[in-house]
Amino acid sequence: MTGHTERPLLFLDVDGPLLPFGEDPQRAPRVTTPDSHLARLTAEVGRRLAALPCELVWATTWEDEANAEIAPRIGLSRLPVVSWPESTEQHEREDQWFGLCWKTRTLVTWAGGRPFAWVDDEITDADGEWVSAHHSGRALLHHVESYRGLAAEDFTALDQWLRAL
Repeated sequence: MTGHTERPLLFLDVDGPLLPFGEDPQRAPRVTTPDSHLARLTAEVGRRLAALPCELVWATTWEDEANAEIAPRIGLSRLPVVSWPESTEQHEREDQWFGLCWKTRTLVTWAGGRPFAWVDDEITDADGEWVSAHHSGRALLHHVESYRGLAAEDFTALDQWLRAL
């Protein structure tokens, strides 16, 4: 592990990684009802997340609502939550110029130099480059297809990366 005695962080987005949405371009459209999206949450996902050697943190617009609605459905206890500050006009212009996800700056600040993995469906190569230039610790930005959500291969990649620290 690195010089930190704390475990690495895993920033979790909800919409896309935990609650898949949209359609797989290779498959027929799925039939859903307005309330069915939360029914897709499984205890298996919670067990796999809890087994990872890291500290889980909600990094979602659900904010603390993720602790009320998502965590109990997947068997997780209450997690820390990233609060999203108001963006400045300058940061919005820069983020648009560089092609950054609106979460990138805040997550780097929140990590405070700790190693972190970030699971999201909005991550791009630009975010990885920005994190490399502005974060002193190790980081894995792991893109998950929004129509698929977290799958076995995603958990394998996260587990291997976290254990290699």
